[in-house]
Amino acid sequence: MNYADQEQLSKQLDDNIEQLQRMLGASTDLIIRELRLGEKTRLAVFYIDGLINTQVLHHSILFSLQDNKVPEMLQALDPEQVVEELKTRILLAGDLKIMRQPGGFVHELLSGCVMLMVDGAAAALRIGLPGWEDRAVSEPNSQSVVRGPMEGFTENLRTNTALIRRKIKDSHLWLETLQIGRVTQTSVSLMYLRNIANPELVDEVKRRLNKIDTDSILESGYIEEFIQDTARTPFPIIYNSDRPDTIAAGILEGKVAVLIDGTPFVLLAPAVFVAFFQSAEDYYQRADISTLLRFIRFLAFFITLLAPAFYVAITTYHQEMIPTNLVISLAAQRESVPFPAFIEALLMELTYEILREAGVRIPKNVGQAISIVGTLVIGQAAVQAGFISSAMVIIVSITAISSFVIPESGMAIAARIIRFAFIGLAGFIGLYGILCGMFIVVLHLASLRSFGVPYTSPLGPYQAEDIKDTLFRFPWPSLRTRPEENRTRNLHRQPASKREKS
Repeated sequence: MNYADQEQLSKQLDDNIEQLQRMLGASTDLIIRELRLGEKTRLAVFYIDGLINTQVLHHSILFSLQDNKVPEMLQALDPEQVVEELKTRILLAGDLKIMRQPGGFVHELLSGCVMLMVDGAAAALRIGLPGWEDRAVSEPNSQSVVRGPMEGFTENLRTNTALIRRKIKDSHLWLETLQIGRVTQTSVSLMYLRNIANPELVDEVKRRLNKIDTDSILESGYIEEFIQDTARTPFPIIYNSDRPDTIAAGILEGKVAVLIDGTPFVLLAPAVFVAFFQSAEDYYQRADISTLLRFIRFLAFFITLLAPAFYVAITTYHQEMIPTNLVISLAAQRESVPFPAFIEALLMELTYEILREAGVRIPKNVGQAISIVGTLVIGQAAVQAGFISSAMVIIVSITAISSFVIPESGMAIAARIIRFAFIGLAGFIGLYGILCGMFIVVLHLASLRSFGVPYTSPLGPYQAEDIKDTLFRFPWPSLRTRPEENRTRNLHRQPASKREKS
């Protein structure tokens, strides 16, 4: 039987040391410090080098054990009582817990805890002293804002939960943690407001998390694919963010946040389509400015999705829709181009995607130079060589810039994927193909659910009150209720106005 599967720790300290060394393969970062307090009490301290705060261990725990009065206090006690006495009276630490199962012993040891065992006692004292090196709180990279908090999540789970608690100082903010991954044993936490979040939503999130049975969880993307309603869609149906204010705002709306140790990206469920076009900055700017920015984002989404397809359709099948002067100009540009507009658009879009991916993978010092070379030199050379028309370069450039306007990268990627399908439909039957494609996309969006919530809500099904925070952003005094699709316990975030009460 594996040591971790045993029901009880051995009373013999030497047996536990031998079993642990055998289980961890005599790893060189496993530190075992044996101590003797007087003639009777023999104990050992276990920890993994690099995972604990050794300074606190030496100046607090070991210093407490070296007190001359300690052997006298422990001399008349049996080993089990010694463990209890160490916990309650001797050790200077806040996070202390007695453990009796080898499985829990090994997990806590590998999670950055110091384990103390006394010879003759079938118990271990867990001392929480995590102290590994991690990244400091810095400005988030994926969702930048001009006005608003400039702090982002880190890879440390406890730092991330603290960042949320700094923003929501309420006793109803509950935190539940479970371990997922048979090998990695990754800590996954749920945060929600118990007096606001729908209990059925919380239970459903827990049920889906508990169903996960895999070896490893290394990033929030693993969890997202396991708990999403369907994988048969290019659209993201679970929101993710590395901004504490965005996650806190979602929790205040009755959503459930899923935090994963080792990644700065936190999941938020449920999610609706319009949420991916909203930025945290929308709620810090004036309402009219925020509304204008949202219209620009939706416009950028449609440009990203349809601009190349419209160009292909009009230049191939519907030249009568173009003004005469522009038709002559386009015809002059395309006179030396050997490819039809459909092939031309595909080549340019594929080239852009390759350059974009290269810019991400190449070291940052070289990435910007590669992007400039790719967009200017290659584009200009292709036009001069007669492979591509100037108009197509303009269309692809506008499309590329528009994709960066969408705040959430997952929605921008979905638009980039679907764009190729629209180019194919436009090259096949022109504007009729684009119309059919839009019809299919709308039907697909209407069929999606995120933890039981319609993806197109509040537009379909229509919720009049929630329209105030979709395409538009009404002033804060008008946003008195939380989104109805979340079915929260407490729908009102503000009391009714005096006019409504009268």
